[in-house]
Amino acid sequence: MNKYKFLAMNTIVFTIGSFGSKIISLLLNNLYTKNISPPELFTKSMLETLSLFLVPVFTFSITESIIRFGLDKNYDKKTVFSTGAVLNFLGLLPMVLIVPFIPALPFFKSVRGYMLLLMIYITTSSIRALCSQFVRAREMVKLFAFDGMLTTFMLLLFNLLFISHFGMGVRGFMLSTILSDLFSACFLFISARLKDFFSLKCFSKEIAVYMLRFSIPLVPTIVMWTFTGFSDQIFIGNMHSKKVFIGEDAAGIYSAASKIPNLISMLSTIFMQAWNMSAISENEAGDRNVFYEKVYSAYESVLFIGAAGLLLLIKPVTAILINYSVYPEYSTAYRYTPLLIAAAVYTCLDLFLASIYTATKHTKNAFLTIVFVSVLNIFLNLLFIPVWGMQGAAIATFSSYLLCFWVRIVDARHFVPFKFNAFKNIINTALLLLICAFTIFEPRLYILPCLLITAVISLINFKPLLVMVMRLLGKGKGSE
Repeated sequence: MNKYKFLAMNTIVFTIGSFGSKIISLLLNNLYTKNISPPELFTKSMLETLSLFLVPVFTFSITESIIRFGLDKNYDKKTVFSTGAVLNFLGLLPMVLIVPFIPALPFFKSVRGYMLLLMIYITTSSIRALCSQFVRAREMVKLFAFDGMLTTFMLLLFNLLFISHFGMGVRGFMLSTILSDLFSACFLFISARLKDFFSLKCFSKEIAVYMLRFSIPLVPTIVMWTFTGFSDQIFIGNMHSKKVFIGEDAAGIYSAASKIPNLISMLSTIFMQAWNMSAISENEAGDRNVFYEKVYSAYESVLFIGAAGLLLLIKPVTAILINYSVYPEYSTAYRYTPLLIAAAVYTCLDLFLASIYTATKHTKNAFLTIVFVSVLNIFLNLLFIPVWGMQGAAIATFSSYLLCFWVRIVDARHFVPFKFNAFKNIINTALLLLICAFTIFEPRLYILPCLLITAVISLINFKPLLVMVMRLLGKGKGSE
């Protein structure tokens, strides 16, 4: 099959299976902001981030190896799954000795009383990831997508029960996530007959070493990437100033605002699920560089057009996703989303470049680039938040991901030297930031120049999309 059509078909399958669930996930933000106060929403974000932070630490990020080695035809899938499952469960054992002490650390006092739920949350999350990534490694994309939709539906039902009906707040959110992840793991284990792929006898020390060599360098990368994405909320929630509005209330509002850019990240997440499979499969192909070039150009175009469109609709979209009828403090959240939307564009581009490190097994480079970004992000947060408050955090986030992109676009193309139009990227970024400025400061009739700039961005990015359509139709040069 045409490699472009293969990528497109997988993307369509993931979109059909995931789009509804992604939308439901975003709409849940309305439920949370209606029933959970800003300080409690900050606690919820802290617990979510701790889970994202600790799952790869305790499981050695072994699910990344499962997708990488599971797709590789040189390795037996039963050996890969059995070895990965054993490593996953062994890694979880030290959790009971470490997690209870987290509230004693600076900045984490707000999560005291949730540690038992957090340990269960981490366990069910890691088991679900283990099952779902192996299903994807077996190229059962329809089942993988259906599971995502089913899991989100269960999450919605549990949230309505525990948060809306019983008023359990943050605990209700934790229980909802735990039960939906557990439901997903059981569903996949039965429907994909994963018991046929697990046997302690198939555990291989040799494969375990290979998998750990691949995944362990990703652990600090994922951890630092998670920290970079959340550090602004930590600083906002724990810093104090007489000049600007910061503290736990501000951190909760900022947390609500940070969900809006997920509309951009949602498109990227769906695409990256399909792209990672293609990147690994086409790593040895003779026309690999051209493939990357065309896919990247189209991907970048979609992101910039999508971001500009979202900025145009920021007020009505925010009104749908954030409910401020109970807590009116949330009504100002839209002011902090523009730069976070721009940052989301570069987060998506950074992840595309990270796929090069994964496909070519240069995961150490992913780690080194994110170390640079994390250090920079901390410095910029300390510098900007006391001066500009939440807007300063947004500036720090955007600047960090922008610089990460430029470091990676230079470094990653040493391994896959695809062509990149730097001038077009700079023009796109400048125009997008101009829309951000109009949206933040809201001068009179600002929507008119925003419409004009969006039209210009669409015009600039039309050609790569047309080229991709032609290749999907099999009419482009080298489309096979």
